[in-house]
Amino acid sequence: MKFFSGFCLENESELFDEFLDRSDYSVAGFSLGVIKALEFVNECENRVDKLQLFSPAFFQDKDEKYKRVQLLHFRKDEKSYIENFLKNIAYPSTVDMKNYYKKDTIDELKKLLEYRYDIDMLNSIIKRGIKIEVYIGVDDKIVDHKKVEDFFKQFATIYILKNRGHTING
Repeated sequence: MKFFSGFCLENESELFDEFLDRSDYSVAGFSLGVIKALEFVNECENRVDKLQLFSPAFFQDKDEKYKRVQLLHFRKDEKSYIENFLKNIAYPSTVDMKNYYKKDTIDELKKLLEYRYDIDMLNSIIKRGIKIEVYIGVDDKIVDHKKVEDFFKQFATIYILKNRGHTING
């Protein structure tokens, strides 16, 4: 299994052990890692049977002002931004996300805020026989779980988890 980490994170795959398919033919990603996992699978010529997407970074429903404000806050006070971000992705769990923290760049934040999911890429992945699963928490403080569900339901099996947030922990 190949796993792609979220923004400002590393080695957090253990948070998803309850759901992860750890076979040699599975690829998974969390949040920003969803984007990286999709791009990897799209370019990969090796066998992939399953693509697991945990809490996709989904901001194409947000306006430009929202995105500018996020970038402005990151530039102005990165430490405070990251502390708040780690708290929000953990909610409602008590997981200390600082254990998984890895410094990241404004360019990575910009990439996840501006990314637009490519319908043709998703259809191409499906046509290759790759099963896509999307996991979203109802209590997610980062993305709107309903918008994620509405977008991905035509491409994937959707798992909506009550009392769970962005990290899918209760």
